[in-house]
Amino acid sequence: MRSLRIAASVALVAAVVGLGVAGLGVALADGPAIGAAAPDFKLTSVDGQSFALADAVKSHKATVVMFIATKCPYSNAYNDRMKKMADEYAAKGVQFVGVNSNSTEPADEVKAHGKEHGFAFPLVKDPGNKVADMYDAKHTPEVYVVDAQGKLRYHGRIDENYEDASKVSSPDLRNAIDQVLAGQPVAKAETKAFGCSIKRA
Repeated sequence: MRSLRIAASVALVAAVVGLGVAGLGVALADGPAIGAAAPDFKLTSVDGQSFALADAVKSHKATVVMFIATKCPYSNAYNDRMKKMADEYAAKGVQFVGVNSNSTEPADEVKAHGKEHGFAFPLVKDPGNKVADMYDAKHTPEVYVVDAQGKLRYHGRIDENYEDASKVSSPDLRNAIDQVLAGQPVAKAETKAFGCSIKRA
C-alpha cells in the first residue's frame, strides 16, 4: 500500500511539473542533435542560383550553414571573419552558405550587403523561416557544420569575441572545421550562439 501511495505521489508531482512547464511556455529545442542527419533544404540564392544542402554535402568535405543578417550588429561584426574563413576553407573543400531568415530583410538587401562585404559564398533567403525552424536557429550569427556524410558535427557561435577578432581565445567554428577535416571528433561540438534574434514571419 505504501508503494502505491509513493507511486501516486510521484505521478502527481510529475503531472504538476508538466502543467507548470506547459503553463510557462517553456519549449525544448527540437533542432538536429550532434551526430544526427542535418535537415536538407533547397533554396534559391540572391543571385538566382539553386542551392541544395544535399548537393553541397556530396561535393565537399564539409559544409558550414550560417544564419546571418544585414542589420544585426553582432552578425555584422563577423562579416570580415566570415569572408576570410569562407575564402580560406574553400581551398580545403569546405562550402560556406549564408542563410537569411529575417522577414524584415528582403533579398535585394541581402544581395547588396553580400556584395558590399565581398562574400563569395552563396547567400539564400529563407521564406517563412522554414530552414531556421528545421535547425531551431534563434540568433544571427548562428552556425552549423555538416560533414561529408551529411551529419551535424558542430552547432553554436563562430567564436567568443565579436568585438575584437585579434583577441579571440576560443575560435570554435575554426576548430570544429579543422577537426572535421582531420577526421577527428569535434572536441567542443556545441557552444552557445549569441546575437540578434531571428525576425520570424
